[in-house]
Amino acid sequence: MNIILTGFMCTGKTSVGRSLAKEIGFEYIDTDEIIEKSIGLKISEIFACYGEKYFRNIESQIVEKVSKEDKKVISTGGGVVLREENMKNLRSNGIIVNLTAEPLTIFERLKQQPGIRPLLNKPQPLEEIKRLLSEREEYYKYCDIRINTDNTSVEEIVSRIIDFVKSKDVF
Repeated sequence: MNIILTGFMCTGKTSVGRSLAKEIGFEYIDTDEIIEKSIGLKISEIFACYGEKYFRNIESQIVEKVSKEDKKVISTGGGVVLREENMKNLRSNGIIVNLTAEPLTIFERLKQQPGIRPLLNKPQPLEEIKRLLSEREEYYKYCDIRINTDNTSVEEIVSRIIDFVKSKDVF
């Protein structure tokens, strides 16, 4: 059984994922990191050189592979939920957690992180965040649990995930 973290960029998937994995003794893996290593390019470069469709195809291949592993905390890219096959694969051997945050929180967190986010390389990034969140809402709501990360510590989020997983008799 795996614990899968989904959510929009800058909702805390990496921080929560690493802390959760350490707390429960699972291995932490990040699908975006696996994609970058396998292609030899940063996500932003993959988008720029090959486009979003190519990226999503590679992402689906990686998701299919990691979903077959066990005792992993898997942090996924923000758009992984857009393909039904991804969610089906992840759900086959995992509990899916959706981390959320308000658009302004995401925007402020993005400004603090280095690097270019391909989908936000727009004149009005806050409006793009709102648009993408709205577009993805119907996909995110099918996760097993949703946790808002606004003004919530990593430790508190990890504790809520552990409590939820224990309630499902997975551990």
